[in-house]
Amino acid sequence: MQGPENEPSPPQPTLRPPFPNTSSPRDLEPSPDDIDKINKWQQERIERRLRGDYESSVKNLGELINGNLTTPLHISSVRVEGAPRTRHSFLSSLIEPQLSSHNTVETPTLENVLHQVRGISHTLQLTDIFSSVEPTIAKSTAPLSTNKDVDVVFKCRERGRLFIKSSTEVGNGEAGTSFTSRHRNLFGGAETLELSTSVGTKTRRAFHARLTAPVTASLRTQGEIRAFMHSRDNTHYASSKEDVRGVKASVTTTSILGAHELAYEAVLRNIGSLSPTASVSIREAAGTTIKSAVSHTLVRDTRDHPIRGTKGSYLKLFYEFAGLGGDASFLKSESETHISRSLGHGLTLSLATRTGVLYPLNGRPSLYSDRFQLGGPTSVRMFQVNGMGPKDGLDSLGGDVYWAAGLSLMGNLPFKPDWPLKTHLFVNAGRLDSLDTSKPVLPAIKACFAQPSVTAGMGLVFGYDPVRVELNFGVPIVASRFGGWRKGIQIGVGLDFL
Repeated sequence: MQGPENEPSPPQPTLRPPFPNTSSPRDLEPSPDDIDKINKWQQERIERRLRGDYESSVKNLGELINGNLTTPLHISSVRVEGAPRTRHSFLSSLIEPQLSSHNTVETPTLENVLHQVRGISHTLQLTDIFSSVEPTIAKSTAPLSTNKDVDVVFKCRERGRLFIKSSTEVGNGEAGTSFTSRHRNLFGGAETLELSTSVGTKTRRAFHARLTAPVTASLRTQGEIRAFMHSRDNTHYASSKEDVRGVKASVTTTSILGAHELAYEAVLRNIGSLSPTASVSIREAAGTTIKSAVSHTLVRDTRDHPIRGTKGSYLKLFYEFAGLGGDASFLKSESETHISRSLGHGLTLSLATRTGVLYPLNGRPSLYSDRFQLGGPTSVRMFQVNGMGPKDGLDSLGGDVYWAAGLSLMGNLPFKPDWPLKTHLFVNAGRLDSLDTSKPVLPAIKACFAQPSVTAGMGLVFGYDPVRVELNFGVPIVASRFGGWRKGIQIGVGLDFL
């Protein structure tokens, strides 16, 4: 009898090529005849696998950290590597407040350490000194350290110290070319020195030197010293040219209300190079005057976009007191608001307002250089640039009190909703007047608001950040006796529009 192990095996079927293709495209692989598609498909498979491995590693690391957040841990030392041009005292002033804020915890844990590391990293990046900041947590190397002590090392890379830029700029009714150099981390404490010079169509020459430095460890407060000079051609509306030289010292900070600036400014102004047709008023204003003033500015901007905003608002308040010496003596107040809301179907309704009051304190009329100017494609449309307000002949003299408002409805081009070119309808109103301090001020302000100039029209808006270009056709509906209005086509290029 034969055992099972000796049973004969069943006959095997004979396999004869060619064999049929039994593979199935489970991974959506392309035809093997197309080499390019096969290579692309294999590359995508590799990327998906690497992405999956990375996501798995991140998930595992997250689970590991979350499971040990309550583990007792203490920072023994903090080192910043890769910052040879930055002062150690400055780095210590940034790091120590972050460490002391958690010293009140009786038993520091891994969670506290991670919060400290994140806070220090954020502060180092705010300095704008480093192009990269990579923190590392390692076991402490101190001789008396325990298992609960760790060292935090920030491996940084400093940015280049010198930045040079030349540009051609078009905006707010003029064009120009500028050259700017910026020296970063000048003295090793996040100081920045910026030098800029420019020439333009209206501002013939301009130069400024600005030195900024942080004042507090949080870097929210910055100090600035600035020297500036510019020469402006006002012959197209005031038959003169104006040279301005001055210095300005300011402190800027942020709060829940917005960005604040407190500044002192000393300025030397000279009105000269009068045209042969200059009016008597401009000739009387010619000469040199000095202004010494303190000011405060508040800016709060919550818009989602400065040009095509659909939500949020913008508020700017400016107050200035001049009279600390020099020729100018006045109180000045200005405000600017802007709000936009989406109406759906690509339509956006926006409302903007501007107001200003200049009150002389010396009992004499205000100086020409301190007065407001109004009118033009970026303010009250369908008026000449600075063409509103009191005049002497063809010269605009400026005013002491003004207001302006603009209502605009912006929409998409038909069948082209994604284009940056938009259509808009607008209605503008405003007025600029002089102020006689020998008479009550309130009636004069009421009269300014009661008799506005009004314009309306339509046009095209092209937004190319941060510049806005408008091509409008409009007409004046109500114009004041001072004139300066125009009808027909008007082109506006600028940064801030009413």
